[in-house]
Amino acid sequence: MSRYYGGKTRILKRLGPLPGFGLNINGKCQKLPKNKNIRKKKKNKISFRTRLQEKQKLRYHYGLTERNLLRYIEKARRKKISTSQTLLNNLEMRLDNIVFRLGLASTLPGARQMVTHGHILVNGKRQNIPSYQCHKEDSITLKKKNNRLGQRTYSLPSFLSFDEKTGTGKIVGKVSRNDIGLKINELLVIEYYSR
Repeated sequence: MSRYYGGKTRILKRLGPLPGFGLNINGKCQKLPKNKNIRKKKKNKISFRTRLQEKQKLRYHYGLTERNLLRYIEKARRKKISTSQTLLNNLEMRLDNIVFRLGLASTLPGARQMVTHGHILVNGKRQNIPSYQCHKEDSITLKKKNNRLGQRTYSLPSFLSFDEKTGTGKIVGKVSRNDIGLKINELLVIEYYSR
């Protein structure tokens, strides 16, 4: 299955707001009508549908294909620490996500395009792979200073710092669960792939 380039509002109606998916957070994705044909859920039972929706949220938010998400989950399972924390940490430390979170691009697809076109420098070297894994103490800058930086509609996460004068962002710590801007239950995603 390839990357999704179709209509975005139908995905947002089904899955709810996704900050990096491509629509303005203050715009359409908060005012979407809810589907009235959804049956009432039982409180104790988690269905296959719920697991699938959580997986789709993660996939569409980060702009991953099914194969890429499966690779991230397999890599997270190999680590000895928590699989869910490792998965979210690996996804948050992708270069396109860091560019989006720093406010250099207004959406994740826009950040991905900036990276692939070679507008981003990591530690002074051009990097054109959006899935590049950033590490602590990496500095991210624009190749040429641009006056049209993306508008960050939320506060900067605690693991990043950004200098407005120089236009340089830096990774200063580890990702915590509170820093992730997406409301998701990552354990259901892991359960989905462990069936």
